[in-house]
Amino acid sequence: MEHPLIRYLMAAVVQEQDVDLATRALNVLDAPVIHLASTGGFLGRRNATLLIGLPEGLAEKAIQALQRTCRQRVEYLAIPLEGSPLPLPTPVPVTIGGATVFTIPVERFEEF
Repeated sequence: MEHPLIRYLMAAVVQEQDVDLATRALNVLDAPVIHLASTGGFLGRRNATLLIGLPEGLAEKAIQALQRTCRQRVEYLAIPLEGSPLPLPTPVPVTIGGATVFTIPVERFEEF
Protein backbone atom coordinates (compact mmCIF):
# COMPACT_ATOMS: atom_id res chain seq x y z
CA MET A 1 0.00 0.00 0.00
CA GLU A 2 1.40 3.39 -0.94
CA HIS A 3 1.17 6.14 1.67
CA PRO A 4 1.29 9.91 1.20
CA LEU A 5 4.69 11.47 1.70
CA ILE A 6 5.74 10.92 5.33
CA ARG A 7 6.71 14.23 6.96
CA TYR A 8 6.77 13.27 10.65
CA LEU A 9 7.68 10.27 12.76
CA MET A 10 5.67 10.09 15.94
CA ALA A 11 6.90 7.83 18.74
CA ALA A 12 4.21 7.14 21.35
CA VAL A 13 4.85 5.12 24.50
CA VAL A 14 1.53 3.71 25.76
CA GLN A 15 0.42 1.18 28.34
CA GLU A 16 -0.01 -2.39 27.15
CA GLN A 17 -3.74 -2.21 28.03
CA ASP A 18 -4.24 0.69 25.59
CA VAL A 19 -2.18 -0.47 22.61
CA ASP A 20 -4.98 -2.25 20.70
CA LEU A 21 -7.41 0.68 20.89
CA ALA A 22 -4.66 3.17 20.06
CA THR A 23 -3.49 1.15 17.05
CA ARG A 24 -7.05 0.81 15.71
CA ALA A 25 -7.64 4.56 16.10
CA LEU A 26 -4.40 5.34 14.25
CA ASN A 27 -5.22 2.85 11.47
CA VAL A 28 -8.42 4.82 10.78
CA LEU A 29 -6.10 7.72 9.84
CA ASP A 30 -4.40 5.37 7.35
CA ALA A 31 -1.06 6.05 9.05
CA PRO A 32 1.52 3.26 9.04
CA VAL A 33 2.08 2.04 12.62
CA ILE A 34 4.86 -0.18 13.94
CA HIS A 35 4.30 -1.71 17.38
CA LEU A 36 7.40 -2.42 19.51
CA ALA A 37 7.13 -4.13 22.89
CA SER A 38 8.95 -2.12 25.56
CA THR A 39 9.32 -1.85 29.31
CA GLY A 40 8.89 1.22 31.52
CA GLY A 41 11.78 2.47 33.60
CA PHE A 42 10.23 3.59 36.90
CA LEU A 43 7.83 0.71 37.54
CA GLY A 44 9.29 -1.79 35.08
CA ARG A 45 5.83 -2.44 33.58
CA ARG A 46 5.30 -3.73 30.07
CA ASN A 47 4.16 -1.13 27.59
CA ALA A 48 4.34 -0.48 23.87
CA THR A 49 6.19 2.01 21.74
CA LEU A 50 4.28 2.90 18.59
CA LEU A 51 6.22 4.34 15.66
CA ILE A 52 3.77 6.23 13.45
CA GLY A 53 4.51 7.71 10.03
CA LEU A 54 2.48 10.86 9.39
CA PRO A 55 1.97 13.03 6.33
CA GLU A 56 1.60 16.80 6.66
CA GLY A 57 -1.53 17.80 8.59
CA LEU A 58 -2.20 14.53 10.45
CA ALA A 59 -0.09 15.06 13.58
CA GLU A 60 -2.89 16.77 15.52
CA LYS A 61 -5.42 14.07 14.56
CA ALA A 62 -2.97 11.38 15.71
CA ILE A 63 -2.53 13.17 19.05
CA GLN A 64 -6.32 13.36 19.46
CA ALA A 65 -6.65 9.64 18.68
CA LEU A 66 -4.05 8.83 21.34
CA GLN A 67 -5.75 11.12 23.88
CA ARG A 68 -9.07 9.29 23.32
CA THR A 69 -7.60 5.80 23.64
CA CYS A 70 -4.77 6.04 26.20
CA ARG A 71 -5.86 6.77 29.75
CA GLN A 72 -4.17 7.28 33.08
CA ARG A 73 -4.73 4.80 35.91
CA VAL A 74 -3.98 4.78 39.61
CA GLU A 75 -2.14 1.73 40.90
CA TYR A 76 -0.99 1.03 44.43
CA LEU A 77 2.59 0.07 45.17
CA ALA A 78 3.53 -1.66 48.39
CA ILE A 79 6.39 0.25 50.04
CA PRO A 80 7.85 -0.86 53.38
CA LEU A 81 7.12 1.61 56.18
CA GLU A 82 10.34 3.24 57.33
CA GLY A 83 11.23 2.65 60.99
CA SER A 84 8.71 -0.17 61.44
CA PRO A 85 9.93 -3.25 63.32
CA LEU A 86 7.90 -5.43 60.95
CA PRO A 87 8.30 -5.25 57.18
CA LEU A 88 4.64 -4.32 56.61
CA PRO A 89 4.22 -2.72 53.21
CA THR A 90 2.13 0.43 52.99
CA PRO A 91 0.17 0.88 49.73
CA VAL A 92 1.03 4.16 48.01
CA PRO A 93 -1.06 5.44 45.05
CA VAL A 94 0.90 6.07 41.83
CA THR A 95 -0.62 7.54 38.66
CA ILE A 96 0.54 5.69 35.56
CA GLY A 97 -0.40 5.62 31.92
CA GLY A 98 -1.63 8.02 29.37
CA ALA A 99 0.83 8.40 26.52
CA THR A 100 4.24 9.94 26.12
CA VAL A 101 4.55 11.28 22.57
CA PHE A 102 7.51 12.59 20.58
CA THR A 103 7.05 14.05 17.09
CA ILE A 104 10.14 14.27 14.88
CA PRO A 105 10.34 15.85 11.41
CA VAL A 106 11.44 13.40 8.70
CA GLU A 107 13.96 14.56 6.13
CA ARG A 108 13.93 11.37 4.08
CA PHE A 109 11.55 8.42 3.83
CA GLU A 110 11.97 5.36 1.66
CA GLU A 111 9.91 2.20 1.48
CA PHE A 112 11.12 -0.84 -0.44
